[in-house]
This record gives sequence, structure tokens and C-alpha cells, in this order.
Amino acid sequence: EVQLQASGGGLVQVGGSLRLSCAASGFTRDEYTIGWFRQAPGQEREGVACISSSDGSIYYQGPVKGRFTISGDNTQNAVYLQMSTLKPEDTAVYYCAAVFGVTNPKIGCRGDMDYWGKGTLVTVSS
Repeated sequence: EVQLQASGGGLVQVGGSLRLSCAASGFTRDEYTIGWFRQAPGQEREGVACISSSDGSIYYQGPVKGRFTISGDNTQNAVYLQMSTLKPEDTAVYYCAAVFGVTNPKIGCRGDMDYWGKGTLVTVSS
């Protein structure tokens, strides 16, 4: 059974940093895209950053480019999202998700994922 467990959310001031972690387990296929999504109050869920298992290629949503960094640790079966220079508009519930058979991270980040973890709340205060 595939399980994704996100953690690391919290309250941070504008300009601060936070690192989210996603513990993944139960993966039985080697080709997949895994990434981070977020949903702000009153808004639709959107892809933030995704990484491909096949070649490590990465896709970032425009507003987070240069501020967020996604990385994976195959030995720990974990995916991380380092968030820096946080803004109030980054406030959202962040989710870790994976889709199998898709190795283009931009396509993966469109949101049609196979598995979702429970979210972790990130609040950026001004």
C-alpha cells in the first residue's frame, strides 16, 4: 500500500524559511513523479514542485521558482521541499502526492495524481 506522510509545516514570518518532508512507502514501480501541491483558503489546489524518478528532472510553478527547492532521497524514500523567502501568499495546506507511469514532472504537477498524503499547514505571517 502506497503511503505518503507530509510533515514540517508551521508558522513562519515573511522572509523566513521552512522545510517540508514527505515520507514515502509502498512504492512498487520505479517510474513515477512525486511532488508538492498546495491549497490556499478559497482557492483550487495547485502544483508547486515535482520531481521525476527516472532522471531527477524538476518542474517548479512560476511563483516559487528561485525560492523553493525540491529534492529527493532515494535511500530514505523521502522528498523534501525547502522553502525560502516565504511570502504571505505561500500560506496554504501543502500536500505530497505521487503519480505512477508519468516521468515528466511538468505533466505530473498538473495534479492528476494516484496517491495523496495528508496535508501540512504552512502559515506565513506578515
